[in-house]
Amino acid sequence: MHVHRTPGGPETGPAPRTGGLAEVERLLAGRDVAVLSGAGLSTESGIPDYRGATGSRRRHTPMTYQEFVASEQGRRRYWARSHVGWQAIARAEPNAGHRAVEGLRRSGFVSSVITQNVDGLHRAAGTLGAVELHGGLDRVVCLGCGRRSSRADLDRRLHALNGTLFVPDAALNPDGDVQLPGALVEAFRVAPCEACGGVLKPDVVFFGESVPKPRVQQCYDLVDAARALLVLGSSLTVMSGLRFVRHAARAGKPVAIVNQGATRGDEYARTTLSLPLGATLTTLLEQLTAP
Repeated sequence: MHVHRTPGGPETGPAPRTGGLAEVERLLAGRDVAVLSGAGLSTESGIPDYRGATGSRRRHTPMTYQEFVASEQGRRRYWARSHVGWQAIARAEPNAGHRAVEGLRRSGFVSSVITQNVDGLHRAAGTLGAVELHGGLDRVVCLGCGRRSSRADLDRRLHALNGTLFVPDAALNPDGDVQLPGALVEAFRVAPCEACGGVLKPDVVFFGESVPKPRVQQCYDLVDAARALLVLGSSLTVMSGLRFVRHAARAGKPVAIVNQGATRGDEYARTTLSLPLGATLTTLLEQLTAP
């Protein structure tokens, strides 16, 4: 295997190179490919990402676990913004990329799907076994008793407490909330857990929070069971996803990355491709399943 060295530096993995669509097709044709997807796969469904072409990282500071747990005001701000933003998340539908991933899985080319997204769109496309690394916005968990419930139920309760919050031209953020005027946030009423009266939190991993260890191990096991790893729409900026790319590369498994823009994992990839995901994945599915 060729390795990449910086001048005077250590070996860091396979030498990066930009490949073509045919190389990704050959990777998938070998079957047993694990997929790791990121926010870039959902942008065509109207959900922005943090760091790509539609990224909001520079203008939006996401909620952290520490602030959510420690601050009643922080929780009020989160739930007010998220209550409005949830309407857009709930309406979002799988795009051609999600549908193509499910087609590749059904056809046996993809063995497993790990997603960093919290929008539930892989499940909506039929990939019911997708591992949601960072959880899902359509579920709520009580920090007191651990009870889980549906976001739809909470949405009805919040609507009963607060009525309709009309915010024209509110821009959706990647974590499912929107910017709101301070007066609306201050007046917002937060619903407690119906079972114990405790604090409700979306069943997602906030910034500053760790992914549950059993879920991380499940993802390592899926990568170990696969012949190769295909990354779709992730900049791999955070270690949460990058660790699986590094793990696959250390095991000698081929890694391919399809993402619009450079990623932190490019040095570990044998093939990188910068193309729109919906059309690219649809083309791959059509070529691999053609008679």
